[in-house]
Amino acid sequence: MVKPAKAMTIRLSAEQAEQLELVAAVDDQPVSDVIRAAISKHVETRRKDEAFQKGLRERISRAQDLLDS
Repeated sequence: MVKPAKAMTIRLSAEQAEQLELVAAVDDQPVSDVIRAAISKHVETRRKDEAFQKGLRERISRAQDLLDS
């Protein structure tokens, strides 16, 4: 089952917005595509990070403890 797209709102500084728009223009891509690519890269980097994995396991364990209570 494919999940529907979810709209989100972010706040950027004027400088960040300008930089983002410039990158998108130079790459001839919509700003939303540049943002999605950056998010995908960030998430993949975090998935490979051992400290992140440890924190994720701890969070899952705490959630399971709450469910088991």
